[in-house]
Amino acid sequence: ATTFFAMSYIIFVNPQILADAGMDRGAVFVATCLACAAGSLIMGLWANLPIAIAPGMGLNAYFTYGVVIGLGVPWQTALGAVFMSGVLFVILSLTPVREWIINAIPRALKLAISAGVGLFLIIIGLKSIGVVVDNPATLVGLGHLGTLPILLAAICFLMIGSLEARGVPGAIIISILTVSIIGVLLGQTQFTGIVAPPPDLSPTRFKLDVSDLFTLSLMVVVLSLLFVDLFDTAGTLVGVSQRAGLIGPDGKLPGMQRALLADSVANVIGACVGTSSNTAYVESAAGVRAGGRTGLTAVVVALFFLAALFLAPLASIIAPYATGPALVFVGCV
Repeated sequence: ATTFFAMSYIIFVNPQILADAGMDRGAVFVATCLACAAGSLIMGLWANLPIAIAPGMGLNAYFTYGVVIGLGVPWQTALGAVFMSGVLFVILSLTPVREWIINAIPRALKLAISAGVGLFLIIIGLKSIGVVVDNPATLVGLGHLGTLPILLAAICFLMIGSLEARGVPGAIIISILTVSIIGVLLGQTQFTGIVAPPPDLSPTRFKLDVSDLFTLSLMVVVLSLLFVDLFDTAGTLVGVSQRAGLIGPDGKLPGMQRALLADSVANVIGACVGTSSNTAYVESAAGVRAGGRTGLTAVVVALFFLAALFLAPLASIIAPYATGPALVFVGCV
């Protein structure tokens, strides 16, 4: 439960980011829940690790703002790139090539990838809040800071930081929901309820398109998704497993291949239902700190995500002033 609440912000943030790519927000909400449930279930039952899987922060921003908006690629083709990167990840996970690649990349470059993704998330978050705006002279300008949404965003960011500093599980989701409720009370968003049947998945289900992927620019996109996901997942698996005491005396994680396969299969499933690349979540460390040591943790997380399918009305009241600070905070971390 601790793991779920630490990472459940993704079911509100991911649809908002992918909606900017032109995807149906309700369908992405369902796809996100299904991808999280499927990936975490495979990780728990097959790899037997207390690590949950969900669409990666940074990977979703790259999908929308780097590929769809930046390169002008249709979101269907971008989903095809996610699918193809997942297939390549499966192949790599079944061969020794995976370890060669991970070992061949200098540690400094692996850290630089994480730092670059973090900086990207921060500027996307600040833009969604309105702190960063377009400027014809300098490209990036400072927005008008005296607005109520930016004040609410500042409160949300301070809440997240304060709760995280005190080790409160689910600090991000608590802050998002609290500030969203304040926004409803102040008339910034309209309350539409909490529980309802899941939205229709058909706008994104099996809408991926791989027919245009075999060009140089799109193959670069596929490889970018593949390598960022590969390093992100490998780093998270080792880091969280180290905290859980699961690393063997030889410094290796038993079941690493199964864990990487679980992540790569989750990518393929996610692309089919309609969401960006999935990855192992570092927030799983919160669940490990609370006592999670086996795949049962990931299985319970999967059940929580299936239950979350019925919270679509709640997701609809979550505004950028509540999700933007989460992007900035995750980017800082």
